[in-house]
Amino acid sequence: MGATAAREAPMRIEHDCIGELKVPEGVYWGIHTQRAIENFTVSGIPDSSHEALIRAYAVVKRACAVANAELGLLAPDKAKAIEQACEEIEGGALADQFPVDVLQGGAGTSLNMNMNEVIANRALEICGHPRGDYAYIHPNDDVNRSQSTNDTYPAACKLAICGGLTPLAAAARRLRDAFHALADRHADDVTIGRTQLQDAVPMTFGQEFHAWASFLKLDLQAMDALVDQLCDLNLGATAIGTGVCADLRFRERATRTLARLTGLPVHAATDPVASVTDMSAYIAASACLKNLAIHLKKAADDLRLLNSGPRCGFEDLKVPARQAGSSIMPGKVNPVIPECVDQCCFVIFGMDVTVNWAAAEGQLQLNAFDPVIIHEILTGMTLAINAMDMFRTKCVEGIRVNVERGRLHAEQSPSIAAALNDAVGYERAMGLAKDAMAEGVTVREAAKGHVDLPDAEIDRLLDVVALSRGLGQTCRTPGER
Repeated sequence: MGATAAREAPMRIEHDCIGELKVPEGVYWGIHTQRAIENFTVSGIPDSSHEALIRAYAVVKRACAVANAELGLLAPDKAKAIEQACEEIEGGALADQFPVDVLQGGAGTSLNMNMNEVIANRALEICGHPRGDYAYIHPNDDVNRSQSTNDTYPAACKLAICGGLTPLAAAARRLRDAFHALADRHADDVTIGRTQLQDAVPMTFGQEFHAWASFLKLDLQAMDALVDQLCDLNLGATAIGTGVCADLRFRERATRTLARLTGLPVHAATDPVASVTDMSAYIAASACLKNLAIHLKKAADDLRLLNSGPRCGFEDLKVPARQAGSSIMPGKVNPVIPECVDQCCFVIFGMDVTVNWAAAEGQLQLNAFDPVIIHEILTGMTLAINAMDMFRTKCVEGIRVNVERGRLHAEQSPSIAAALNDAVGYERAMGLAKDAMAEGVTVREAAKGHVDLPDAEIDRLLDVVALSRGLGQTCRTPGER
């Protein structure tokens, strides 16, 4: 049952340190969650919108229940019911029972208590008890045993980011492969390289497209490097890293159990007190996303330039026509997909600013702003995945290269005179470039008219294909598709 329908349902009475409050009878959450629903009314985006976070929190709670049971701190029947409830949430059940606004105060306490309450009430149900019968299974005493928001919430956040890296990397690989495929089709088609938006020296379209794939390869390496940092967790350190209210054996047991349940290289932080306030993993994840966005924007912007025209621009290639481009200019078609990619990148840049500010605002023994950090990062990851898939399917895979135009640009560039530097010297080559521009001819034609070199030698020196192959690069590392 969702939050709106729940308000119309019969109520049960629960209490906390503030007093009593009515909670809808049909929901699995309790009083802390109900207060949070009523208090945090800003974004309208519930925690349940981040499925990865909810599932990650459930597996953290399951690991803690297993550890508590193994240490004799939790009765076997209670532990079994709690574990079953956690597994159900991990599988996607009860997803609508996490209605608290993502921008919640309290450093994530509301989501932790929301999770504790939902797990407790579902476990009570499994054991044949009514919801709210906390004398049998209590959200704090049992589900939250040996834990604090300050060690479990960051653990869930980091595991959620870790999980998000898998689809993010998959989308990046798909786009990388699309760039490689486009490059392979044009490996021998020459065009002109440009610096400062001015003609430079020859290259192939393949090299240009392979470069974008290489950017994504770097992003994939950065994602791989993040995993170990994200798996540095602090379970059992509780409130400020001193382990208060936790059995001294719990930290090692819970960490080892979580590693087993997730299959990830989960390990305990070296300095528990420092770990409570250390935002390094978030900052690294945000920076990884930002750099990916910079690379996506580079490819999108280059495509907009290369597609410019069709008569008065570069006209090197055509991106697929997706929409009529003007309400007043008939027949105008704009590069709308690269423009959409750009806007996604702008949002991710804003995400990084938000994460950096939030990460820098920790005071004393806690940073209270994990909620906005995880919301921004998970939102940015989803946006990046969608942007890459859209870019690939609606743009990159349908690009048509103007091969003849590219070769003409390469042949006509005055900067190609650089290839004559060794033969005639820089000063003379510079003069030939000026002559070519003044006479409206190519450097090759100017050289044949003004330089005492055999025509065959000039042709060899100014062979645009050979000039583009100077390093003989393949643009791939061994074993890369």
